[in-house]
Amino acid sequence: MAESIKIENVQDRLDCLQELTEFTEKCRKRLNDIFDTLGWSWTYEDANKEPLEQCPYDPNHRVPPRSLEKHKLSCRLRKLGYSPEEQTEMVDTSSCYQQSTVRSFTMERSTQQQVILQARSAAPMMKMEGVFWQGQYSSQPVEVPQNHKRTICDLTVADRLALYDHVIGALNPRSEAPESSGQDDLYVDWVSKLQRGEEQNEPKTHLELMAEMRDYKRRRQSYRAKNVHITKKSYTEVIREVINVHSEELGRQWREEEQEKVEEETRLKVSSHRRRSSSSESGHSHSRRHHSRERSHGRESKKRRKERNSRSPEDCRHDRKKKKKKKSRKEDKDKEK
Repeated sequence: MAESIKIENVQDRLDCLQELTEFTEKCRKRLNDIFDTLGWSWTYEDANKEPLEQCPYDPNHRVPPRSLEKHKLSCRLRKLGYSPEEQTEMVDTSSCYQQSTVRSFTMERSTQQQVILQARSAAPMMKMEGVFWQGQYSSQPVEVPQNHKRTICDLTVADRLALYDHVIGALNPRSEAPESSGQDDLYVDWVSKLQRGEEQNEPKTHLELMAEMRDYKRRRQSYRAKNVHITKKSYTEVIREVINVHSEELGRQWREEEQEKVEEETRLKVSSHRRRSSSSESGHSHSRRHHSRERSHGRESKKRRKERNSRSPEDCRHDRKKKKKKKSRKEDKDKEK
């Protein structure tokens, strides 16, 4: 009996195994048909893999070669602390000037630091009015700012002016033109040049451009010297002045509001006083009328008394009889009803 039960269990297991193998074979065959239709393979190594390159700024980044340059630019900005919002606002304008005469200048970190160090070495050691001294330049090298916000935060005013002068000097067309000999200027009629009208569009000479630049620098230096009380103020002083201006304005508004409140209170007091005076006058007039009415009533009562006193006793008796008759008649009529 036990042997027959074991045989049946083994047979059932064999039947289940057979069914599972048939099902797996059907699934494998179906998958093979799908892979053949799509042109896929079972092993990943057989597929055409695109080689990946490592990012120079982050060794954990591996990108395809076609997007390496774009990734390097974004990864470099991310390492420098620029947010994704700031990166979206940055626009490469080099493509706009490819077919134009406008020249561009790319500032490198080494060039920027060299320009700042040269300007710092040429500046005076102590504070002087109208010029920048060495303490106003950056002592540590910084990265080249990529937007206006970083330029204001990372570079000082003296650094920005030195970089501006360097870029203007590098892009000045006079630097590429050949130097003219000093003897050529001896044969120029300067009187006619100076008397030339503004309507004539003749090109300016090298000396005229230099004279204009000299006058411009003089005006700029004189403006700075005259406005030292504005240009040389610290951030704390400027904020203190702004707070003082706002405080004065708020105090003026507060005083105006208080004055308006006082005027309104006085106006209300005057109106209430007028109402009280009008009510008192109306009360006096009412009392006067009441007194006049009482006087008239008293006069009428006095007249009636005089008339009564002036009558004779017979007339009074006659009046009494009339009254009694009238009362009796009324009583009879009431009884009949």
